[in-house]
Amino acid sequence: MKIRESAEDYLETILILHNRLGQVRSIDIVNELSYSKPSVSVAMKNLRNNGYIQMDKDGYITLLDKGACIAEKIYERHILLTEWLTALGVDPEIAAKDACRMEHVISSESFEKLKQHVKKNKK
Repeated sequence: MKIRESAEDYLETILILHNRLGQVRSIDIVNELSYSKPSVSVAMKNLRNNGYIQMDKDGYITLLDKGACIAEKIYERHILLTEWLTALGVDPEIAAKDACRMEHVISSESFEKLKQHVKKNKK
């Protein structure tokens, strides 16, 4: 099932925040993305209703298998694309912004070939 870019961004952000903080609440996402509380609340409800996340009674968010799979895929793309663009001489801040856009549109086939190329040339 194809999900929207914004949902991918939310899932990736939850993964990043979980890795950084150990636990994630909606307010952490608000602060990280500079989105409004109502926008994040609606997004979390949609992700919960579609089986990507669960939220406990204290508001802590956990990625479910389906959500974690997407988050990890998007994050892997983000890291590799950012490093690749930076290695080509792109300013790191611009590389990260460009990678954030590219990570959603690149096909699985193109990403796998790019990943193989990058790994081969790192040796």
